[in-house]
Amino acid sequence: MAYTVTDIGPTTGVEISGLSGPELVDQGVADVASDALNRRGVVVFREANLSDGDLVAFSRLLGKVAQLPLGGDSEHPEIQKVTRDATKSKLAAYREGTFFWHIDGTTAEIPDKATVLMARQVSDDDTGDTEFANTYAAYEELPDDLKAELEGTRVVHSFAASQLLVYPDPDPKERAAWDRNPSREHPLVWTRGSGKKSMVLGSTAERVVGRSEDESKDLLTRLLDWSTQDRFTLRHKWRVGDVVIWDNTGMLHRACPYGEQSARLMLRTSLVGEEVVQ
Repeated sequence: MAYTVTDIGPTTGVEISGLSGPELVDQGVADVASDALNRRGVVVFREANLSDGDLVAFSRLLGKVAQLPLGGDSEHPEIQKVTRDATKSKLAAYREGTFFWHIDGTTAEIPDKATVLMARQVSDDDTGDTEFANTYAAYEELPDDLKAELEGTRVVHSFAASQLLVYPDPDPKERAAWDRNPSREHPLVWTRGSGKKSMVLGSTAERVVGRSEDESKDLLTRLLDWSTQDRFTLRHKWRVGDVVIWDNTGMLHRACPYGEQSARLMLRTSLVGEEVVQ
């Protein structure tokens, strides 16, 4: 198979072109994608047009695929439909929360390793792009004194924090439902077994342990603003059939807003996490 591998942005993103359909279901292709993912955080296959079965098969070549009882269908329980159409997804009501920078699974001890997303339908009004921000690169370029300050800093993450961005004045019943989701405390700087470091930030970051509400907000906002500069980010404009993979542990991501009536429909698989945040 002939294909090309091209870096996209200054720090983030690789496009692999020349492959489509069952051609992606190849261990050699998956190994190239995994290497690119490790180097640059996001991998794009333009108009790959995988069938549902091939999407699952390709994902399995990248790692262990999570089962999704709330999002999967009966034939492929690994696939979650990402849409704001409530007739197609039980999670449609929560999609507005994905318009804010976030990392999936921050209330778990081990967040998802990576996400594979394919565009089955795209918006017809030029909305619904996906943006990524590379917190490996952002951490690497922090001033040394700030890196020293962040050593040992811990942050509480919660589902409620992300929902308050969408619904800032919930009624008591709604707030109680959010709070039933367990919160999780993580180090702000995640050091991998490999030695690589990234920052655990985004919409679920509720507060910094040991700091006041104002101090917490100031630090978290400064770091998020730093990490989402153009030099650390990539914006993907979807075409039907595009497949995008990203390292969920070191890449923030967000969907650019799209309406409840949008045709946008994505198929998503998630790779099971391998490292505790530490």
